[in-house]
Amino acid sequence: MPETILVVEDEEKILRLLEIELECEGYRVTKATDGLQALELYNSGGWDLVLLDVMLPGLSGIELLRRIRMKDQFTPVILLTAKDSIEDKVSGLDLGANDYITKPFRIEEILARVRAVFRLRAAAAPQDGEWITAGDLRLNEQTREVVRGDQAIELTPREYDLLVYLLRNRRIVLSRDQIVEAVWGYDYAGDTNVVDVYIRYLRKKIHDDQAAELIRTVRGVGYVLKDDR
Repeated sequence: MPETILVVEDEEKILRLLEIELECEGYRVTKATDGLQALELYNSGGWDLVLLDVMLPGLSGIELLRRIRMKDQFTPVILLTAKDSIEDKVSGLDLGANDYITKPFRIEEILARVRAVFRLRAAAAPQDGEWITAGDLRLNEQTREVVRGDQAIELTPREYDLLVYLLRNRRIVLSRDQIVEAVWGYDYAGDTNVVDVYIRYLRKKIHDDQAAELIRTVRGVGYVLKDDR
């Protein structure tokens, strides 16, 4: 199955060039011309790489990267920056960009950097036997399996996303606002009490009288997932 690339660029000629060349290499390309459109497309999920221009209307590439990394530490992001944008390069790398390419660029460089990112991603990809764990709770992002002890646990998509976020940030106290933005999205207009509701759902499924409590309430702040080890 071809890798999927979200290309975010507001200059039509560059965007069209990237689309043609990447598709000729066998990638599946989706285009966005501004930051807000790109964020909406990103939130639809399923991307193997984001190729992201820094200077965008609506929402800057740096801000878009920040919002992506609040929810997702794993999808590779390559920034496209102007030659004199040293601050953008530093900010982008500090926020979690995997690489950056300066404009003007040669298309051969773009393709080489994309191939390099996918090689590293393949080498680091978890195998079916690799799990995120906390105590006897295990979650496999490749297979979407969740197991507590020897008991498989069925979760709804939202419950699963919430548990993944808690596990990726285990032992870190997370506020309700942080959880809402990471799991529901920055533009969620509802009340943060939705977090309490879904934490209650998760607890019912992963806790019982015999199992140690993993999701703890931090009064006045939010929640933390940790075991006692």
